Amino acid sequence: MVTGSQPRDPEDQVLLDYLDAQRGVVLSIVDGLDEEAWHRSVVPSGWTPAGLVEHLGGAEWHWFQGVVAGVPVPEPVGDDQPAYDPTAAFVSDDSSAEVIAFYRDQCAQSNEVLAVTPLSASPRGMHRDMKPPDVRWIVLHMIEETARHAGHLDIARELMDGQTRLGPR
Repeated sequence: MVTGSQPRDPEDQVLLDYLDAQRGVVLSIVDGLDEEAWHRSVVPSGWTPAGLVEHLGGAEWHWFQGVVAGVPVPEPVGDDQPAYDPTAAFVSDDSSAEVIAFYRDQCAQSNEVLAVTPLSASPRGMHRDMKPPDVRWIVLHMIEETARHAGHLDIARELMDGQTRLGPR
């Protein structure tokens, strides 16, 4: 539950609760995957659970720190940083523990931004060349983004080991 210095509008709090719930669904679906499965793709496009969860962590940073709070994107370090390719499959060489820690950290930082930002506020940053109308729009977008990828992870998990209905009860 996100809390700020002032009480939240009940409808805004419902949106924040839904976002937190979808984050929990993502984590519950990948819980218990072994490292081999974590890095295995079961779909023709090639994404892996590790890559998809890492992507969601990056989306948390982009939308809440970058767009809502207006934090500039850090410059790449060294020559080994590939350019962002929106058509590339989401993959990661990081361990499940590293990716989950990254995702949890980004969600916590997002909640810190949201705790001090009204959903009616205008974002301080931009998404590419577009400025969303307000923070509420971004929260709704992230609910959709997180839920969509939770569905992808749910299907992948069933194809990997037959596990289904792994979201919070």
